[in-house]
Amino acid sequence: MDTNQAQSIAAELKACCATVYQSDAARLLLGDSFHPGGTRLTEHLGTLLHLGPAQRVLDIASGQGLSAITLAQRFGCQVQGIEYGAEAVRKATEAARAAGVTHLVTFQQGDAECLPVPNEAFDAVICECAFCTFPNKSAAASEFRRVLKPGGQLGLSDLTRSGDVPEALQGLLAWIACIADAQPIDAYTRYLTEAGLTINLLEAHDEALREMVRQIRGKLLGAELLVRLKKLNLPEPFDFDQAKTLARAADAAIQGNKFGYVVIIASR
Repeated sequence: MDTNQAQSIAAELKACCATVYQSDAARLLLGDSFHPGGTRLTEHLGTLLHLGPAQRVLDIASGQGLSAITLAQRFGCQVQGIEYGAEAVRKATEAARAAGVTHLVTFQQGDAECLPVPNEAFDAVICECAFCTFPNKSAAASEFRRVLKPGGQLGLSDLTRSGDVPEALQGLLAWIACIADAQPIDAYTRYLTEAGLTINLLEAHDEALREMVRQIRGKLLGAELLVRLKKLNLPEPFDFDQAKTLARAADAAIQGNKFGYVVIIASR
């Protein structure tokens, strides 16, 4: 595969992820936070990073804005969100306005592998359940370091795997669901250390992942029933059979300890 082909595939993956994550179907199944542990784990990240009113935080892959808004409300810090999808940026901006935090929170469209922000501009960077979807993880890790002030910290949470990814979890939908390119913990730490960051803390939060998958499986069944009863209309086509198959395979892999969830704190 030549460079142009690789770049084309990477761009397609990013566009697919952005389209899915800003859809109504994603919000129905994943809720508002779009990552294991929800706002509870986001607040835990903020506590580990010792966030406060004097700090500037960059939220990479900020989605529809809940984490950024939560951090601003809880810690009083200034948060800038970077999100690949334009529609998600619009929705996040509306959410910040509704929450009354536009003096602290802003959102901008951008690519995690080439962040549209200056060098050494932030005291902290957070990235929740998104690093594993970035096609060029080395570039993203280097960008984390570039935008951090000396002594600044990264709070990363993401899906981990042990051994090979099962065949049922290797397709495009699995990639979008943060499964297909989940990495072992030592691979994540290697990306970060090779970018010049120092690992300070590793915490397992596997139960948050188990709970999220349990909730998704329940919501899938409920949503399918409501659609059949014509009490719920999804604006985009949704393949319930494919989604249920993926969720069952993910649940089995998690119960078999092939997947977990980790919080990593690193510093520049």
